[in-house]
Amino acid sequence: MPGQAGSCHCGAVRFRITAPVTELTTCDCSLCVKKNALMAKVHESELEILAGQDVLREYRWNTQRARHFFCGECGIYTFHLKRAAPDHYGVNVFCLDGFDRSAIPVRATEGMGMTVEHPNPREEWPGPRG
Repeated sequence: MPGQAGSCHCGAVRFRITAPVTELTTCDCSLCVKKNALMAKVHESELEILAGQDVLREYRWNTQRARHFFCGECGIYTFHLKRAAPDHYGVNVFCLDGFDRSAIPVRATEGMGMTVEHPNPREEWPGPRG
């Protein structure tokens, strides 16, 4: 099967991406900073969940557009549907089995400046208030 396999820590969630990884991104929004995310952007058609759909848990905050998924068993962040590109996933490259990230360029994305539109935002959430 072509592509790159991945999983959470306990193996309950398994997935495969078929997109070539040519760039990695970091984000300085309040959520990505806390989860120390290093992500590969892939179109939704290029990510297939092989197992564990039933144990995936979802977290939404602020505008409710981004959908962050993590394993309900071990708690590992696996991927998320992006706020700025809702037809693309940000995949946690640390979940990709045997993936060598050393030769892939990393681009810092600016999430801190995205508007905060939550009705009761935490003070710790940076960004202009919507």
